[in-house]
Amino acid sequence: MRKLLAVVAVSGLVLAACSKGTTTAGGGGTPSGNACATNNLALVKPGILTIGTDNPVFQPWFGGAKGSGQGPWKADPNNGTGNPYTGQGFEGSVAYAVAEKMGFGHGEVQWLAVPFNNSYKPGPKNFDFYIGQVSYSKDRAQAVGFSDGYYNVQQALVANKGTPITHAKTFADLKDKKLGAQLGTTSYKYIVDNIKPNQQPSVYDNSNDVIAALNAGQIDGYLVDAPTAYVNVLIGEAKHGVVVGQFPTIGPQEHFGLVLQKGSSLLSCVNRAIASLKSNGALASLQKKWLKDITFPVIKP
Repeated sequence: MRKLLAVVAVSGLVLAACSKGTTTAGGGGTPSGNACATNNLALVKPGILTIGTDNPVFQPWFGGAKGSGQGPWKADPNNGTGNPYTGQGFEGSVAYAVAEKMGFGHGEVQWLAVPFNNSYKPGPKNFDFYIGQVSYSKDRAQAVGFSDGYYNVQQALVANKGTPITHAKTFADLKDKKLGAQLGTTSYKYIVDNIKPNQQPSVYDNSNDVIAALNAGQIDGYLVDAPTAYVNVLIGEAKHGVVVGQFPTIGPQEHFGLVLQKGSSLLSCVNRAIASLKSNGALASLQKKWLKDITFPVIKP
């Protein structure tokens, strides 16, 4: 919902491209000298790194109430929402860390409110990159550019407290359960390809309808990526919800990536920044700091 590439192999090529001023991922010639120098970057606004994300944004991805700018984010930390300008939360911290690696100070970052579903639609973008739990998929990559992954994702199961499904430990325990998921998501695919319940899973057009079905007792539980499951329960969208557990990866590893305009010349430089944050341990440290609570028992095949 809301395939980690081989960083070791790619990062060397990226570094070479950025240092020699050769062609970047966007195609076409790049400026002479260091193509990743801030004055050589093709930005939406000169001298400013414009980052898109959804509104509202939620903990643990974003936090705080007020930063160097407020924008349209009416943050209420007590209600689980945050303000990206604070640089708090995992994705808020990652965004500013990437910006710093690209040569931008905190005051040279501008945030833009962009609905999640619009982030990966075809067409011109009014942001330099978007961060907001967007999973890489081949279909989405037909319309936009995806960076290397900054967070690996597992699917998870949300159910109502006190119901029999909350005792599930294996796929076999879910065989006779009525599961739900959003149409066209990796969650639905995981149900039909791997869990293979006896009942056809219920499919819904959007995540709000999935959660409403659980709240109304129309399904036993639903699948969604583990971070979203955590947020659904944290902020009370799933009114009596609990995260039963997470599922092991079967097949390619699902991951979140930064979204850029298709063919953007910034992609090489963004990937260079992510590779550096991985190699120096900063990305792992941010994950440990902000996402320590997103660890659930594994429901085994």
